[in-house]
Amino acid sequence: MDKIIRCITSDGAIMASAVDASDIVFTAQRLHKTTPVATAALGRLLCAGSMMGMSLKQNNAKLTLQVNGDGPIGSVVVVSDSHGNVKGYVTNPDCPTEYYNNGKINVAAGVGKYGTLGVIRDYGSRDPYVGRVPLVSGEIAEDITSYYATSEQIPTVCALGVLVDKEDERVLLAGGLLIQLLPGADDSTIDKLEKNISELEPLTTMFAKGMSILDICKTALKGFDVEVLDEEEVNYVCGCSRKKIESYFTGLPEDELRECLTDNGTAEVNCQFCNKNYIFTEADIEKIIKNKK
Repeated sequence: MDKIIRCITSDGAIMASAVDASDIVFTAQRLHKTTPVATAALGRLLCAGSMMGMSLKQNNAKLTLQVNGDGPIGSVVVVSDSHGNVKGYVTNPDCPTEYYNNGKINVAAGVGKYGTLGVIRDYGSRDPYVGRVPLVSGEIAEDITSYYATSEQIPTVCALGVLVDKEDERVLLAGGLLIQLLPGADDSTIDKLEKNISELEPLTTMFAKGMSILDICKTALKGFDVEVLDEEEVNYVCGCSRKKIESYFTGLPEDELRECLTDNGTAEVNCQFCNKNYIFTEADIEKIIKNKK
């Protein structure tokens, strides 16, 4: 069972979020049949999206992250709700995997180092907030950090990790840590936090040792009094349905609806987020057209 937590120091100077998203990333790998590098890239963005989405607060709000690099993976897209539930996909799940000399997956080689990270916050109004920054590394965590520094002027540390078994390529561990300085932070707070960050072990190492997300937050905030604001279960949630697709079809002109039918007399719709296929027969389409009148 995956969980997310949000903490704040008692002096109101630092906010920290951490997520254990191992099941979420395993689910994404299973749904999209991703290679290790595509699993790592999508998994990292799913972890980031979960933590960033939880900060939206409004129940009907949504966050969309879009990484569009010049690498063979293509686009990586993640959508989160305000409770940290996420869904996502990559345009090329079969992307070949390269490794660094230390054996770690070279995510930047798959994503590319040139491109953009887009962030869309939708609160249900007509004008969602849209931010876009250039990629700085293609490794995802550094790009999230750059986004906050550039677009929101919030000093941020982001760590994301996905551990994939080299033999069977199965997801073993996945999670994220997001630490942000708030306006009340002074120089001594910054110095203490920087020292803590410099001593942190890799995220997947901490998870492998059995550390909880609260343990990880407290380790990053060693020397501070930490208060837990929220702790919730999070899941991979798509939310697609036949009814939603029918609603979309209802908004199309009759000629376009009939053009959706293939030579075998059916229209097939595939959900990018969960790979589920929905089949509509000619009779189904005619019924939709009839109900429009």
